[in-house]
Amino acid sequence: MKKIHLFNGMSIVAGAIFSVAVSAADTIALYQNKALAGWQVFIENPEQQQPFKGTLTQLPKGDVQLQTSAKDKAADALTFSWKDAWRAGMTLEAGKPLNVASIMKTGVLALDIKINELEKGGVSFKMECQPENCERVVPFTMAARELRVKGWQTVYVPLSCFVQEQDDFSATTMPFALEVGGKGEVSVANVALLKAAPANVALHDCPDYKTVSVTPGMLNEWWSIDWWLPRHEQKLADAKAIAAKGGKIDLLFIGDSITQGWEKEGAPVWQDNYATRNAFAIGFGGDRTENVLWRLQHGAVENMSPKLVVMMIGTNNTGHRHENPATTAAGIKTLLAELQQRLPESKILLLAVFPRDEKPDGKLRQINNGVNAIIKNYADNKRIFFADINSVFLTSDGVLPKEIMPDLLHPNEKGYRLWAEALEPHLQKLLK
Repeated sequence: MKKIHLFNGMSIVAGAIFSVAVSAADTIALYQNKALAGWQVFIENPEQQQPFKGTLTQLPKGDVQLQTSAKDKAADALTFSWKDAWRAGMTLEAGKPLNVASIMKTGVLALDIKINELEKGGVSFKMECQPENCERVVPFTMAARELRVKGWQTVYVPLSCFVQEQDDFSATTMPFALEVGGKGEVSVANVALLKAAPANVALHDCPDYKTVSVTPGMLNEWWSIDWWLPRHEQKLADAKAIAAKGGKIDLLFIGDSITQGWEKEGAPVWQDNYATRNAFAIGFGGDRTENVLWRLQHGAVENMSPKLVVMMIGTNNTGHRHENPATTAAGIKTLLAELQQRLPESKILLLAVFPRDEKPDGKLRQINNGVNAIIKNYADNKRIFFADINSVFLTSDGVLPKEIMPDLLHPNEKGYRLWAEALEPHLQKLLK
């Protein structure tokens, strides 16, 4: 069996699937000097995947490379390097699917790892569950950066970190992968799934998927670490400067990259519609509900008392984690409570999360629709109001045109004009 993973969420499967049961008493050596019998190591970027053969394999673009290296003896480890990669991976695949369901509650992923370079990159661990396209990712970037120049370290990741309710690990076709981005080099050896962690070892701490959306946290993706906190601090300074000059903020936009886009693709539209209306935007690319919550709790709305807050958030909870709509909605509800406490005189206009994916049956579109079905009920039409303007972006049959959102997620200038036009009646009513 061969499975090629493509990063747009699709996959190509060939061959019949037969699950290989694994005794709960066993240690599953996924890579110990060589791959588990019948399995194959691959390297990939968003365009292609290639099996690792011999002692060195490199993708044609030269951005991803894997070679044998030494830990305790010659060629007992693998060194994976990548550069200029939004996303790349080293995966273990193509064997008869493993039934690891019995060890997912108590077991650990154990591996020896050496972080050679990661200043401008990130790394996560990934496993695949069933049904198809069920992938679970455990972030490791911040912990990995702490391990730079510390040589070989043994890491234990609870397998429960990969599990969500109703996940099925009885026939996993990818029991281990490194998912990476940016630039870096990591060596690994002795990769195994253990029934239980050895006594007295430190376990990697992972977020609880049930509460992560309501737990304040900074955005610690490899691509955000350098700019996210400085941007937050600059926005605080900007708001303080407006107040110091006797100015005011009447209209506040809060959100993620779609809101941040008012400073980029949407800048001409902002100039035409909001520049003279004491408007201010605090949109941060990549933000999920927990990141906005952190910002609110660290001064984001100090020095202001807007008449109206326009908030849209949640699509990155969907995109990054394929999160259950109820979990994202809980994060949004927590944000509304936080805003009401910090801005007691402000009205809040909560926008439906914008559509994504080209067609109505797209997986991520459906998740966002599920979020919107819940959060529309948060409006009390006294302080909290809800507006779903999504239809202005879609054709009559629900298709999202690339002429409006080229990447099927972020509006271009035309999309921002549609947004502003659809928003205006609500502003006229709520800014009185």
